[in-house]
Amino acid sequence: MASDYYKILEVARDATDSEIKKAFYRKARELHPDVNKSPDAEERFKELNEAYDVLSDTGKRAQYDRYGSVGSQGGGGGYQYVDLDDLFGSGFGMGDLFSTFFGGAAHGRAAIRREGRDMGVGLKLTLEEVATGAKKEIVYDRLAPCETCKGTGLAEGGKMVACANCKGSGRVISIQRTFLGDMQTQTTCPECGGTGQTIDIPCPDCEGQGRLPDRQRITVEVPHGIRDGQQLRLMGYGEAGLHGAVAGNLIVTVRVEQHRSFQRDGDDLHVRRQVSITQATLGARVEVDGILPNEKVEVEIPEGCQNEQVIRVKGRGMPRFKKDTRGDLYAHVLVIIPKNLTKRQQELLEDLAAEFGDEIGGRKGPMQRLKDALS
Repeated sequence: MASDYYKILEVARDATDSEIKKAFYRKARELHPDVNKSPDAEERFKELNEAYDVLSDTGKRAQYDRYGSVGSQGGGGGYQYVDLDDLFGSGFGMGDLFSTFFGGAAHGRAAIRREGRDMGVGLKLTLEEVATGAKKEIVYDRLAPCETCKGTGLAEGGKMVACANCKGSGRVISIQRTFLGDMQTQTTCPECGGTGQTIDIPCPDCEGQGRLPDRQRITVEVPHGIRDGQQLRLMGYGEAGLHGAVAGNLIVTVRVEQHRSFQRDGDDLHVRRQVSITQATLGARVEVDGILPNEKVEVEIPEGCQNEQVIRVKGRGMPRFKKDTRGDLYAHVLVIIPKNLTKRQQELLEDLAAEFGDEIGGRKGPMQRLKDALS
């Protein structure tokens, strides 16, 4: 049976978004493996993340309420495919956000990074969307500024004070006695994480960090002509900084899906166009669908056009990145040999073969047989 997400979060089925978020924060602090040493803590924390992922999304929640489960979204379901990666290439999701949130000075690690880190997401687009430009909503998890303390980490009446453990230096000195004498080492202060300051009355929601894991929704404007692998930088939408420090950036990497008809080569487009043997022989004007909405492109088939011949149509390819010009369209001609001819069509082709003096199927056409008899 599907999990009862409301029971996991300990909220009512009519709980508001705010109540769901607060319940998630509360349960996350309780179940996170860094603070909960129970054997099943990690599994329960994963269930908690799954419950929040569904109930915090309007579309997924409605589907869950109606059917009792949520199918694979596969990049649809109201938002685009998002692949979270930090700049070091490792996976970065809600569980890792909480690891960062619970980590730091409290666990005796190295100096705390005050500035927020950059984050990366992958955004899938169709070739048609690239041709026109698009506005896309991205949903991702990040350490966002705490709404209660506005990112300062201070509770009402709280202030920053010099760390009592390191006297504001951010470093502590320890002396170890050895047979060679006293050895002195200097390390980052485990209480303040090297900042030299602590908060006397920390915010109860973010525990003085000034940031909390949260789900973000932003709309990205993708300019036309962007290429696969090209990146957009959204300033300040990455990880929030500690105690209101500068936030990181969100790096959006565009991934362009394969098109059923067009092959892209830079700003040029390649497409196949079928023509009949008469069109290829006598020449013709044919149309192909363009990449822009409702666009028709006329292709001039020259007389005697050969199979796989490539015809260039200037200025009807992909719109160039942030420009008003376009690349070229290349039509690859595919000459179709007709099947299931009528008797009349067969006779005409036999006459044409006779005119060219061609032997067909081991037989001679009627005109050729007449000529042979007269000769």
